[in-house]
Amino acid sequence: MLSDTFYWVLNMSITATLAGMVVLLMRQIRHIPRTVIYLLWLLPIVRFIMPFSLSYKYSIMNLLDGVLVKTVPLTTKGAMSEMTMTNCVRAAERYFPNEYKSNILQSVFSVVSVIWLVIAAIAFLASIIFYCAAKSEIRNAKHLEGNIYISDKLLSPAVFGIFRPKIMLPGYFKEENMEFILRHEEVHIKRFDNLWRVVAVVICCLHWFNPFAWHFLCKFLEDMELSCDEKVLRYCSEDQKIRYAESLIEYETRKTVFSSAFGGVKTRTRIEKILSYRKLTVFSASFFTVLVIAVAVVFLTNAII
Repeated sequence: MLSDTFYWVLNMSITATLAGMVVLLMRQIRHIPRTVIYLLWLLPIVRFIMPFSLSYKYSIMNLLDGVLVKTVPLTTKGAMSEMTMTNCVRAAERYFPNEYKSNILQSVFSVVSVIWLVIAAIAFLASIIFYCAAKSEIRNAKHLEGNIYISDKLLSPAVFGIFRPKIMLPGYFKEENMEFILRHEEVHIKRFDNLWRVVAVVICCLHWFNPFAWHFLCKFLEDMELSCDEKVLRYCSEDQKIRYAESLIEYETRKTVFSSAFGGVKTRTRIEKILSYRKLTVFSASFFTVLVIAVAVVFLTNAII
């Protein structure tokens, strides 16, 4: 049973990597807003955790089926919504339970699956310990107002918690920059970004053997911050844009190698994005909405058997 689980985790990891590569390519197109890219990261996230999907004639998997992948049916052929699984490994003759092509493959997956589970559990436990250690650092934070707290142990603003989030400000913050800091952190709260961070970290723990998963995590967190900036800038005037950039520079002078202003993106990149930001027109917003839906349909569905 464990070897079968790892077999399908490995397959999910491969298809998710293909979807993630597409997002990385689209990140290179400067005219696509980071908010759109942030939404597109849902493609590899879903592929990393969802072993099955619907078959569709316009799926990108139709081009790969029979060459790089094999589509395994889960429902009776001809059903209204045929559920399938994408099999890239193709090391088994039959499925559910898997019957491998040789006894050697059976032994390999039996041993490797145990190693996978042990390291995944260690990575998950390490993540919990790291979070608890970080949270303990701000246990004695001073309450300012509402859900806003101040801690001298922080080097940059942050949000802690998912369902009862708290905005933590460093002790050296300037009140004139507080407006932009709070706007930025409140966007994180409204979008449940901390929950998505947890999902992304858990995915990396499960797919620890895939170096692309860790690379995707870094880029996902970067785009989370940049898309958050775009949300704030949507309601900013030109003068406020400059003040927002200045607030980032202020926190840049305070950060160390272990922290960054408002998040995990290079300050220079964020300032360039802020100063060059242009609000979307109705037409461009509609276009990008259609683009996201089209890409999702193409990459989240499987080939027709």
